[in-house]
Amino acid sequence: MGFFLVGLVFWTLIGASLLLFIWGLWKKSWKALLISGIALVPPSLYFLGGNSWFRLVALLPLISLLLAFYTRKNIKHSL
Repeated sequence: MGFFLVGLVFWTLIGASLLLFIWGLWKKSWKALLISGIALVPPSLYFLGGNSWFRLVALLPLISLLLAFYTRKNIKHSL
């Protein structure tokens, strides 16, 4: 039962992260992009222990976090 719950949390974090990433891009919400990046960190740490190309998956949260920073910076300068 424990392995099932770990898998459920793993895939829930990935799904929530993808939905928040799409929502953040659509609405230009830096908060949604930030939460998306934070939610994707624990699943990406799992792939950090993989071989060769699987380690690149650990860089995916950086994309969301950098977009959140860029979006917030653009919103502040446009006000």
